[in-house]
Amino acid sequence: MSEISWPPNWPRVLEARLGTPPPGEYRATPEAFLVEELLDFAPEGQGEHLWLWVEKRDLTTIELVKRLARACEVRPRDIGYAGLKDRQAVTRQWLSVHLPGREAPEDLEARLGETPVRLLEYHRHPRKLKRGVHKGNRFRLRLTGEACEDPGFAARWQALIEQGVPNYFGPQRFGHEGRNLGRAEALLGRGWRKRADPEGLLLSAARSYLFNQLLATRIAEGNWATPLPGELVILDGTASQFLVETPDAELLARAERLDLHPSGVLWGKGALGSREQAAQYEQALTMLAPALCAGLEAAGVSLGRRALRLRLGHPSLQRDAGGLWLAFDLPRGGFATAVLRELISHPTL
Repeated sequence: MSEISWPPNWPRVLEARLGTPPPGEYRATPEAFLVEELLDFAPEGQGEHLWLWVEKRDLTTIELVKRLARACEVRPRDIGYAGLKDRQAVTRQWLSVHLPGREAPEDLEARLGETPVRLLEYHRHPRKLKRGVHKGNRFRLRLTGEACEDPGFAARWQALIEQGVPNYFGPQRFGHEGRNLGRAEALLGRGWRKRADPEGLLLSAARSYLFNQLLATRIAEGNWATPLPGELVILDGTASQFLVETPDAELLARAERLDLHPSGVLWGKGALGSREQAAQYEQALTMLAPALCAGLEAAGVSLGRRALRLRLGHPSLQRDAGGLWLAFDLPRGGFATAVLRELISHPTL
């Protein structure tokens, strides 16, 4: 019997107080979903790797990597990128190409194919661009529909600014109708092999599902934003974490200010690190989905942690005829769809 329940019924944090949000539309066109990668450093201007600041439209990062490898006559593994960006969007991100002793083709942009790809900047750097080194992403999204006309929309938006957003993994992580999860469950049941999952996407889908289940439980019990005894908390905007034996008034006040966030386990091999009440929630995953947990451990993936909550950076709302634009920054790993599902109802959310 499958351990995966799909479609999931992961709760919204604002639903109890403000009700289910009205229907809304997003991503009507790629130009209505804009994403810009944020780095907190710049290429040095010299080195074996050519870093490219690229704008793409209606194209996955993986497909862009393949095109760039062909155009520059290198292997795909010679291409570096910090994160995967949405396909149905206009996105800007850095990629690096290992080109020691030579330049990129003069007609590189033309070689990248018919799908619009623009090369906005290029600089040399000594090192390859590694996964996860970016600081985050800036989003600018257009929404339309009944939700935008709802008098409660502004209250929902302000609540997310003040209390943060549940750090759910977005639906794109799980594939159309959750199919990546079914594939992950089957693969982990047989014993994970890299050749069957070269990018680790199925491992990631399984870990993300377990994390979302944990977060959903804590939202349902009202403690998703409150550090519990034995909690590993994560400092906002960093990877720094520390153990809270017994939350005191000062620590709870810092959590209320969004200075720090409770965390949840990304299942894998290793010690939880959490204790007491916080650990009990995480250990319950082994009863909810024992085969998934055991399969991830057997695959050798290292246990990790992820904040249960996101702070919206530089949030803004602008209305226009027929809809509105939202803008905000999220740290790396944050999904804009986690923000949108608190504001609108949509079948994909």
